[in-house]
Amino acid sequence: MNRKLLVAGNWKMHGSLAFARDMMAGLKSGLPNDPGFDVAVFPVYIHLYEVINNKPEGIYCGAQNLSEYDDGAVTGEVSAAMLQDLGCDMVLVGHSERRTMHNEQSAEVAKKFAQAIKHNLTPVLCVGESLVQRQSEQTFAVVWQQIQAVIDEVGMAGLASGVIAYEPVWAIGTGETASAAQAQEVHQFIRSQLASNDDTIARRIRILYGGSCKGSNAHELFSMPDVDGGLIGGASLTVRDFLAICEQADKLSQGDK
Repeated sequence: MNRKLLVAGNWKMHGSLAFARDMMAGLKSGLPNDPGFDVAVFPVYIHLYEVINNKPEGIYCGAQNLSEYDDGAVTGEVSAAMLQDLGCDMVLVGHSERRTMHNEQSAEVAKKFAQAIKHNLTPVLCVGESLVQRQSEQTFAVVWQQIQAVIDEVGMAGLASGVIAYEPVWAIGTGETASAAQAQEVHQFIRSQLASNDDTIARRIRILYGGSCKGSNAHELFSMPDVDGGLIGGASLTVRDFLAICEQADKLSQGDK
């Protein structure tokens, strides 16, 4: 089944209003017309409005997090309904930095995933293992537990409404990158496990790689049969670096893959 590549830039806690405007202007002039791949950006909350109102046509905009609650006395949180009302298309759930720094557990992540699909946002479910877990050969068990929690909450049909992003924690912001073969091994595992529940959904769902992806390795990573694009961190913070990755996705979308 042909799955359209997705290049998603997670800006994390970077940027300013001027940065957001400049990035959108750069993408407008640098992206191909009617690309055969999807592009998304995930700015901080306070820059979402700026991006949504200045982004090139066809680019998706997403938030980096959302509340597990509909509304109420949860100061500092932002609901899925609010994001949808603003014009967001997507939202990250369960990013490793949220899991580690804010102690988000898989059950909470699953509730956030459910909130996203309830309000017609596409959730990007981030999963991945730490270096210690990889060294102790727990990668598959850890990754599947994180996905299973979402399946338990929303079922396979609900999971199919989202995207999965495999982000080995040991390769985020470290300069380390899983080799294309290492990424493919985990992506293939995820897809095979999903297939045991529903083969059609398994073949349809997009699985991104996140972890120090850049222009120099994007082609090799995205060429893997079960890698459907990337969740990009540092390389999404300059137009040149992000477009270099998009260029590789464009080549593959035109028939290299």
